[in-house]
Amino acid sequence: MSKPKSAGRVRQSYKFISAHWSRDSVKAMCEVLDVAPSGYYEWLKSPLSNRAQEDVRLLRLIRASFTASTGIYGAPRVFLDLREAGETCSKHRVARLMRENDFRALHGCRTRRWTVGKTTVLIPNLLQRQFMVTQPSTAWVTDIKYIRTWQGWLYPAVVLDLCSRRVVGWAASRSPDAAVALAAWHRAAALRQPAPGLLHHSDRGSIYACRAYQEALAARHATPSMSRRGDCWDNAVVESVVATLKRGLVHRQTWATRSSLTRALVDYIEGWYNPERRHSPLDYVCPIAYEAQLARAA
Repeated sequence: MSKPKSAGRVRQSYKFISAHWSRDSVKAMCEVLDVAPSGYYEWLKSPLSNRAQEDVRLLRLIRASFTASTGIYGAPRVFLDLREAGETCSKHRVARLMRENDFRALHGCRTRRWTVGKTTVLIPNLLQRQFMVTQPSTAWVTDIKYIRTWQGWLYPAVVLDLCSRRVVGWAASRSPDAAVALAAWHRAAALRQPAPGLLHHSDRGSIYACRAYQEALAARHATPSMSRRGDCWDNAVVESVVATLKRGLVHRQTWATRSSLTRALVDYIEGWYNPERRHSPLDYVCPIAYEAQLARAA
């Protein structure tokens, strides 16, 4: 004897068939979902309650927010998008609708670490995992990652403002060397014009410890800081941002060329991450909006 199906499970099957009936026959989908076609047609004749109709409307908004985030947002951030749009539904209702319709936020996974050469200078960890900073352009963190394309590896370097979580500078190259790290640094410095004393934190690789990079920091009177050897948690914020980028962009498809991936990175960072991506440490505000709040309060 088959296990009896709950009313909610049957309704979800009917909703799925109703949404996809044009692609497959109703009978075939009913067989796959183990529901009766007669029950489905009877369900179609039944008028939806006001609450059910509201769920359908909210689901369209939820789907739009979830899709815009490239599948990264869970219920808390989707709920805030809806509230910002003027909706008054509860967070629990958003979570229920996302759960019932299989909208699951992507989660990251641990990846291998790589280093280039050995550190030639000894620089202390001055940041000491103090990731909450109250003013922009007082502490920056940076890192280089690797992304595979069919042409070969692409290495993006990212400079992040710890205060607002904003990507203030980035560059990408086919080689993981000091040139791409310097390009990201120079873009960030030109955009933000940091005052002397900026704390610049990185891992302990030779790219950031080399003379050219350290001289570039000294020219801006920035104070270097480096993670302890082999401890990625000392640079956890930028690690998290790059993990978000990989979940939302890199791992969603394969990339034929380095140039196509670079163009996608421009759209992702400048078109979504900085102006749209909500951060829980910022009270679920995006980086650009958070900096605007600080400027108004100053």
